[in-house]
Amino acid sequence: MPVNTTFDSYSFFMLHGIFNPTNLWYFLPRTVEMTVLPTILLADLVTELPAPIRLQRLVSNLMSEFGCGAVVLLQKQQDYLKPVAMQGLAREALGRHFVVAHHPRLTAIMAQREPVRFEPDSNLADPYDGLLDSRPGQSLAVHDCMGMSLYVEGECWGAITLDALDAGTFNSDSVSRLQYYSFLIESIIRICRLERDNRILRQSRLHEQSGSIARQPDGNIIGQSKALQQVLRQLDVVADSDLPVLLLGETGTGKELFAQRLHQLSPRQNKPMIYINCAALPETLAESELFGHVKGAFSGAGQDRAGRFEAANGGTLFLDEVGELPLSIQAKLLRVLQNGEIQRLGTDQPRQVDVRIVAATNRQLAKRVQDGEFRADLYHRLSVYPLPIPPLRERELDILLLAGHFLEQNRVRLGFRSLRFSLEAEQLLVQYDWPGNVRELEHVLSRAAIQALSHGQNRQDIVTLQAEWLGLVGVASKQQVGSSQELNANGSFAELTLKQAVQQTQRQMIQQALEHHQQCWAEAARALGVDASNLHKLARKLGLKTGEQGV
Repeated sequence: MPVNTTFDSYSFFMLHGIFNPTNLWYFLPRTVEMTVLPTILLADLVTELPAPIRLQRLVSNLMSEFGCGAVVLLQKQQDYLKPVAMQGLAREALGRHFVVAHHPRLTAIMAQREPVRFEPDSNLADPYDGLLDSRPGQSLAVHDCMGMSLYVEGECWGAITLDALDAGTFNSDSVSRLQYYSFLIESIIRICRLERDNRILRQSRLHEQSGSIARQPDGNIIGQSKALQQVLRQLDVVADSDLPVLLLGETGTGKELFAQRLHQLSPRQNKPMIYINCAALPETLAESELFGHVKGAFSGAGQDRAGRFEAANGGTLFLDEVGELPLSIQAKLLRVLQNGEIQRLGTDQPRQVDVRIVAATNRQLAKRVQDGEFRADLYHRLSVYPLPIPPLRERELDILLLAGHFLEQNRVRLGFRSLRFSLEAEQLLVQYDWPGNVRELEHVLSRAAIQALSHGQNRQDIVTLQAEWLGLVGVASKQQVGSSQELNANGSFAELTLKQAVQQTQRQMIQQALEHHQQCWAEAARALGVDASNLHKLARKLGLKTGEQGV
């Protein structure tokens, strides 16, 4: 494998602000022949492109060159590999995190610097079994595979993998060509990294913050939708300040993850972030939990104890479900926000704390203020920078990515060789309204994986999750939704919105099931393939009268 000996020159160009893609011609090895693929990759190297497009073009060109079924570029993050660009796999694979230790082929690839090819009869399961696009009647298992670890500036960056459903797609010549192209592949990755570092360096100079380059958030928020990216950009901007941030959103949207990202990007990242669930605080203990107490302050207080504010000193305090705080505690919280002082329960001596407040709620705090259930002055203090988190139904592009992430977690947890979605299951996931958001999606997929076992699926097979195992009621197909109409007062047809069409279809299916089973909800639930309690909840949501008889 070619060894990079040009990083010092790269660094010189970067640090002196004279980086230009055309300088890359200087770094290319003179032994690289100008065949078609190197010429294409070289053209991309000297073209200014956004990193995602540059990497996607790389995998697409490699797939064409090797004539295989899939090419995946994976970046190493802690103990797992995360796809950053791919061609030929189901979209949900982009949301999966492949823990290296759980995949023997990835372990073998990451263990050496040379390309590794696995024979078609290899007994090592492929991480992409069932995820490649297959023709009717064709096996879902990968029959030919090779890959190579990638190094940038002397450190392992990740890996490139090439897979095919047809045995014999790769041979010794393919392995040699992958080795041959490794310099160009690593150079493209290096360019993406240098462009990113150069951008961050310019930003840090503008803000005169020497530590900015090292601040990189964990990749724990999955998604590519416009709504999500807009929120992440706002988080990046507000992170550098000490302004209180109020995260607003429905239950299950993952507000805690956004609070964690805010802390990771802030100058307080090396200090603690303390979490407290305000809804779980008993009013009698809330003051002690938040501000601490001294010995003898109340029965059972045998010694002095610091509260959560002191524990978060210098860092961030995340107040989840802040709308549930008792009014008596709200006044004392306001004092901390105003002057940075707390008092332990049982003493009048103030203590100074330096804490950034990030709060979250699924309540309409403005309405609670009007109802006298939340202090107006505290509300205005907390909502200096309100940030709405979009519900999952507004992040359609992210649903399958998140589903893939949770499916991989369940595959590992339950010991499956491979878990995938049927086409009908994928469509159902995208079309469902997700009132419980990301948390509901996680629970639905955990339940579906267990349903697969209860239906006799073998853990050693490639298991395809069927739509009926998801337990989602009455979601119309896009074709049905697109043609849904209803009669208006004049007897003509009026077009429905997507949500109205889905709800109408749900009502019709529930009513038909109830009529067929003589209003027995338990039998109707079984016929619809859902849990009876979930059917009652959905019926109430849709405005149908529900009775408990027959359950």
